[in-house]
Amino acid sequence: MKDVPVEVHATLRRRAAIAGKSLQEYLLERFIEEATQPTLDELFANVDQRTSGDVSLEQAAVLVRQDRDDR
Repeated sequence: MKDVPVEVHATLRRRAAIAGKSLQEYLLERFIEEATQPTLDELFANVDQRTSGDVSLEQAAVLVRQDRDDR
């Protein structure tokens, strides 16, 4: 990757060393982790495409909030 600020490069090298990995191994692991986690936009698009269930997203949010508040 080009044009990485010196401070960012140093931080990533330090984190890689702490993890016992080379910078390349550390960054590859982070890239894979990033790519396998859906973004919020992707999650919402997936929810919008689903047709099963009879509870709206708004109703589900209210029920989850009530459950959390009861704990």
